[in-house]
Amino acid sequence: MIDLNKDVKYIKGVGPARVLLLNKLGIFTLKDLITYYPRTYEDRSKPKFICECEDGEEVLIEAIICNNMTNVRLKGKTMQRVIVRDETGSATITWFNQTYLKGKFKVGEKYKFFGRVTKKGGKIMFNSPVFDVEEKTQNTGRIIPIYPLTYNLSQNNIRKIMEAAIKETYGNLEETLPKYLLDEYKLENINDATKHIHFPDEFKDFNIARNRLVFEELLSVQLALLELKNSYMNEEKGIRFSKETKMSDVINTLPFNLTKAQLRVLEEIDQNMESEKSMNRLLQGDVGSRKNCCCNVCCI
Repeated sequence: MIDLNKDVKYIKGVGPARVLLLNKLGIFTLKDLITYYPRTYEDRSKPKFICECEDGEEVLIEAIICNNMTNVRLKGKTMQRVIVRDETGSATITWFNQTYLKGKFKVGEKYKFFGRVTKKGGKIMFNSPVFDVEEKTQNTGRIIPIYPLTYNLSQNNIRKIMEAAIKETYGNLEETLPKYLLDEYKLENINDATKHIHFPDEFKDFNIARNRLVFEELLSVQLALLELKNSYMNEEKGIRFSKETKMSDVINTLPFNLTKAQLRVLEEIDQNMESEKSMNRLLQGDVGSRKNCCCNVCCI
């Protein structure tokens, strides 16, 4: 099985500078990395025609480059602009201060763009969309995880690092739940759950993975609390009170009769106090008109 305690600096795509950025997020080991779950997801898997785009929506289009990218100088910055089209219309796509993009696009070839639409006077525009060549799915064409980040670490950077980590660990993670629990509750295995929580093919894959991981987390908490309780009950000795003192001496002085529930609770408390085992008890009472009150007890 793979060593999950391996330093994150040995993951593909992690250099000295990114190690420090990952450390700021609390990511120091391979285990820290693969358990750093996305905060949300964007569905970039369903393209629209350009004519269907609405103002303000985030959308994926597949379009052909119509012209060589132009570079427009503005006050203190530059704007890169290209025109794209599909069978239903055209759109103008712009970036700012991204001069390296000039050689990225070839006229006549199809690319995928995902970004927010601006629609003015019937014209469709995209400002700084992410993109892929037609056959790639690095930034588009699938459900994309969005992670909580720190300054200077982009979503694209952490996705590439996470993809490398999942590729390295998939099939090598040791199952942490017994088979009978997996079968009884129809839970996904740990390798598929870890992969799909980061890179689901469909949202149903995410839900199945999340169900498995939440189940395991809650089970771990319950088992830890049970172990703590058993340790406390078996190892810690409490104060043992004398059996000579009878609670009935106090009860008989009350100007009203206690209910059966109240008497039962007091008898249990009396027995607990005569034992050397520590007692943790929450006594809840809805006080009304004296003897009509109802007391319930919850033992921890």
